[in-house]
Amino acid sequence: MSRSNIALQALLVAAVSALASWPAGTQEQQPSYETERIRPEYFGQGRPPGAADSTLGPFGTSSKTTPAEKLPIDKFKVPDGFKIEVYAAGLGAARTLRQGDTGVIYVGSAADGLFAIVDKDGRREVKKLYSQLKRPNGIAYQRGTLYIAERDALSKIEAIDQKLDSPPKPVMIFNRLPTEAAHSRKYITIGPDNKLYFQIGAPCNICIPSPEHGQIRRINLDGTGEEVVARGTRMIMGMDWHPATKELYFTENARDWLSEDIPEDELNRVQQPGKDHFGFPYCHQGNITDNEYGWGKSCDDYVKPVGLLGAHSAPLGMRFYTANQFPAEYRNSIFIARHGSWNRTKKIGGDIVVAQLNSDGTVKSYRPFITGFIQNNEYVARPADLEILKDGSMLISDDFNGAVYRVSYTGR
Repeated sequence: MSRSNIALQALLVAAVSALASWPAGTQEQQPSYETERIRPEYFGQGRPPGAADSTLGPFGTSSKTTPAEKLPIDKFKVPDGFKIEVYAAGLGAARTLRQGDTGVIYVGSAADGLFAIVDKDGRREVKKLYSQLKRPNGIAYQRGTLYIAERDALSKIEAIDQKLDSPPKPVMIFNRLPTEAAHSRKYITIGPDNKLYFQIGAPCNICIPSPEHGQIRRINLDGTGEEVVARGTRMIMGMDWHPATKELYFTENARDWLSEDIPEDELNRVQQPGKDHFGFPYCHQGNITDNEYGWGKSCDDYVKPVGLLGAHSAPLGMRFYTANQFPAEYRNSIFIARHGSWNRTKKIGGDIVVAQLNSDGTVKSYRPFITGFIQNNEYVARPADLEILKDGSMLISDDFNGAVYRVSYTGR
């Protein structure tokens, strides 16, 4: 690893300073995360003989939650002038966050539930709108309509804000999707072109994907007009739009089992919709050809990342900060939730980092924003997604504990 990358890793795991806490309502359930291993035929491709006996493996998902009073809020470190507090608990496997027009916070799940966080009589309340869905990780919201991405279908609920007490069956708008379990969770966003963007992951750790996998697609909001936006992607769980150029940026998780230190996960952007290919499975991190599938390939033939995020750090949700509550230095920077590694002996990630961009849209620098999700090489929480609220504060989902935290700036 280069000296610059070593310095970056040291920076990103550095602790910053003080914090505060605020308890919220909870459901009494068993705390913590389920350590169920994903089936090795999905993620074991490319594991070298020397790692055959390794106990490392990705964790499954659980709907279990940690009561609010037991959340590790005292472990999190934020910069001076910021405060982090519990916003809500009792949201099993909480992932994607979206704020509705009336202020309701909708929460997708890596398991089977979909939630709403509402203010009722001055108190915050968690409503479970749906259960037994197929990994409704991805959600998007526009003009009162909630869009839901399950493993094998996209659906919508119109006028959702008025139907929270008796939510109707979602209306399916698109179902031409692969059904493999590996990397099947979807992330969706609505672009400046008023189209719905979503990704289809590679069905493996490392393999030649089918023509239906490893890509970003878009459709009209009614499910018509399907197009491929980008190819050569492995696993995407975060997308957002540059506030000035309107280009699509996304986080990407690179392959496992090549090394503990390579390849690094990526921050990418789409500049030529329909033409861009980001290299999977032939090229990783923009400059390393794969030891099996990269033979005869050149990384120069593929789109290079705008920034690298550390090996196996698992960047998921990301948001450009366009609000005004945080200091001006954060405006138009990207906040990234690094979910945290499993394919490393010494874990990295488990934090929120800030990427500042150069004028050409590439990453100028990273710095830690919130740390402390890893304690003594074990997870106490895992950040999954971010949402910038109308007041300029920021929400962070934690699928490890089934919780949502709020970060606000209180001044120095």
